[in-house]
Amino acid sequence: MRPTQTRRQFLTAGGSAVALGVAGCLGSPSGDDTVRADDRASETPLSVSGVKQYNSPGCSCCEQYASYLRKNITGDVTDTVPADIAAIKRDHGVPAEVESCHTTLLGDYAVEGHVPVPAIATLLEESPAIDGIALPGMPPGSPGMGGTKSEPFVVEKFVDGETSGRMGTF
Repeated sequence: MRPTQTRRQFLTAGGSAVALGVAGCLGSPSGDDTVRADDRASETPLSVSGVKQYNSPGCSCCEQYASYLRKNITGDVTDTVPADIAAIKRDHGVPAEVESCHTTLLGDYAVEGHVPVPAIATLLEESPAIDGIALPGMPPGSPGMGGTKSEPFVVEKFVDGETSGRMGTF
């Protein structure tokens, strides 16, 4: 195989991944199974203080997810666009393969992407020796994303910059 074909394939795949990510951020909620930013995850909000969310610039789904957290968590939820979001992810051990458009910090844990509040509740209740959890891939119908949920959300654990198994399905 010629090197230009490999480079072309790489660029095509990378361009497709970026397009899907942007489309996910711009999508609008629809369908009965969609988890929207204004939906309540449960009747009893999760009590967490000092929640900080770091957003990618210009991404509307980050704002939607922050709104979802504010509706489902009692306590302060702040969100901001940092100068270097990659440094935030790196400093908190988020593996590249699960990176999303925003990173949320809750105490000693990082929550990457559109993780549903029940998964966060499980994390805080079990208090495992990990850096955090992630919902890879910005799936349609996840909190703050448009689209319809078509299958359970698989939330992954991570520690020291590596995924370390499944936290659970939600």
